[in-house]
Amino acid sequence: MTDEFEDLKAAMQVATPELDAARKAATLRAAEEEFAWVSQGLAHEARPRSDRGVLARVGSGVTKMMDVLTSKGGLAATTALVAVGFAMVTPVGRDLLDGPWNVGSDARVPRISVDDGSLPADGQISGGNPAEEAQVGSGLSQAAGDGRAQAPEVVAERDQVAAAAPEEAPVVTELADRGDVLQELTVESGAFAADLERRERVATAPVMQAAPSRAGDSIVILPAPEPVIVPESDTEAFSNADTSSLKVTTEEPVSTFSIDVDTASYAVVRSSLTRGALPPQDAVRVEEMVNYFPYAYPAPEGPHPFESTITVMPSPWNAGTELVHIGIQGTLLAVEDRPPLNLVFLIDTSGSMQDANKLPLLKQSFRLMLAELRPEDEVSIVTYAGSAGQVLEPTRAAERSVILGALDRLEAGGSTAGQAGLQQAYAVAEGMAEDGEVTRVVLATDGDFNVGLSDPEALKDFIAGKREIGTYLSVLGFGRGNLDDATMQALAQNGNGTAAYIDTLSEARKVLVDQLTGALFPIANDVKIQVEFNPAEIAEYRLIGYETRALAREDFNNDRVDAGDIGAGHTVTAIYEVTPVGSEAIRNGPLRYGQADTALVGDASGERGFFKLRYKEPGSDTSILIEEPIFAGDAAPSEDVRFSVAMAGFGELLRGGEYLGGWDWAEAIALASGARGEDAFGYRAEAVTLMRLAEMLSK
Repeated sequence: MTDEFEDLKAAMQVATPELDAARKAATLRAAEEEFAWVSQGLAHEARPRSDRGVLARVGSGVTKMMDVLTSKGGLAATTALVAVGFAMVTPVGRDLLDGPWNVGSDARVPRISVDDGSLPADGQISGGNPAEEAQVGSGLSQAAGDGRAQAPEVVAERDQVAAAAPEEAPVVTELADRGDVLQELTVESGAFAADLERRERVATAPVMQAAPSRAGDSIVILPAPEPVIVPESDTEAFSNADTSSLKVTTEEPVSTFSIDVDTASYAVVRSSLTRGALPPQDAVRVEEMVNYFPYAYPAPEGPHPFESTITVMPSPWNAGTELVHIGIQGTLLAVEDRPPLNLVFLIDTSGSMQDANKLPLLKQSFRLMLAELRPEDEVSIVTYAGSAGQVLEPTRAAERSVILGALDRLEAGGSTAGQAGLQQAYAVAEGMAEDGEVTRVVLATDGDFNVGLSDPEALKDFIAGKREIGTYLSVLGFGRGNLDDATMQALAQNGNGTAAYIDTLSEARKVLVDQLTGALFPIANDVKIQVEFNPAEIAEYRLIGYETRALAREDFNNDRVDAGDIGAGHTVTAIYEVTPVGSEAIRNGPLRYGQADTALVGDASGERGFFKLRYKEPGSDTSILIEEPIFAGDAAPSEDVRFSVAMAGFGELLRGGEYLGGWDWAEAIALASGARGEDAFGYRAEAVTLMRLAEMLSK
């Protein structure tokens, strides 16, 4: 044993270099000279002092501080501090710190490497000779220092691994074939020879192209997580039904429906098309596409507040069929003849209303509307978001600055649980109402109708009850994404009001300025239309649109059944497509046991059908009946009639065109372009542009 220890001692002495006294002395002299040079430079430098005032010295200090902070080093340091703070404080930063790496911990990330059996299964290297590892580490340091010299052992190992690489490549190739993104992660130092072997093997795999890492590091190859695409929130719901079916006159000669003067559907369609997408089919209500436009139908001259004009013309899309076009024009009240108006704005100020096309657009829209009110009209504002509150007590429109100030202070934020918001708005409206005045609640929202009554039926009953005492409800929708069109329609119908969608300031002007009188001042309530077709003349018919406004035949004479209202100056259009008896366009064949002689159940007078209309004067409980026969006419249809037919075709095409035959976008565009007329506000030109967009998007 003694001889062995002596041998080990001798070997260590040989391996340890002897001390070079001359080299040590030279190194010490160089250090002393360097220290003296630095000290001399500092000694000759003048001692900083200042005889300026306090403020001057403070300013100089601030300047020096800014010079330091804006230097490259200062910017790097402050940026690093901000990054550390972000990582420590924000949830995203904490997620980055927490996983999935956990470097140096026991729970290590999975390693992907090529195993030829020389490595343990757990990827750890043990049992190496410390002295040999130290020599390898020294060789690596030398290689890193000059970029050229490498230990012979390392070169030999690399060559050996490179020769074996083709057999090991399939493991990596399988990963690359999956398209996974490979990432490189540096982990703890130690076991230099084993780490080098792993790195060299991965680096020589042809599909990896991994660059060598620093000495003492190991490479961990793992697939990057696939990107997660979070879809935009979209909770829109639209009110619609299946396209009205074709009716056989001998089986069902009577058609009954409520009028509809809403325009929300057209604005939603425009919003979708201008964003580069076709609208959902349920968002297209054909009657609202048609009634969006003002028409110059003959004005009423008799005792009734509106006049009906009926036109029969050939159908542009189906040969052998005809269109029965019904146009209704309401009386337009002069501004000085309008009754006093009480308005309560019920405004959604939840967090989702902060978008530019929501609360900011709402404020701009109401600014336009205020300019159209008379000085004696009154305005109040109630908000709902988190809790309901009266932002503005009833204020005369003459105090414009007070009203605008209350509007400007509105901010979006908070939850959407507007407890008692609707109840409070109606309570304020009832306090403002007086005999001979018109009182209306205007609900403005982006789709959140959590106004205090969670049960939809209870909400409808509540609004219907307020309708009976003379308080109307109109609904304005703003923005897209969570627009609840179905609820908008239900509330407006039950509240004897209208539903409109405002997507631009131009639309706000149309609804709240140009058509303000029609939107807020009703001239007829519960307006219903019933058409009875003559089986001797008409074999089949279908009503275009009004799917959500259909009524039972017996509802026409029942004054307790609610229906739509017509405002001052409003126009309403309804279009039937009918197939005359004997036409080759008849779709339904005769029944084996059906009526053989239609003359027994029809009238050979030449009447196409019989038109009836019922309405109530505002405040009345008893309806008034208007009726007239429908005859085929030879007069050419007016531009208004032809354009409204083009808009009906536009809507039908967007819904799939089930009954349009081969009629296409080009023919629809040609019909609309040829019937634009004067088009003072450019609405019809815009419609033609939208039709062209729809044609392109449909291809």
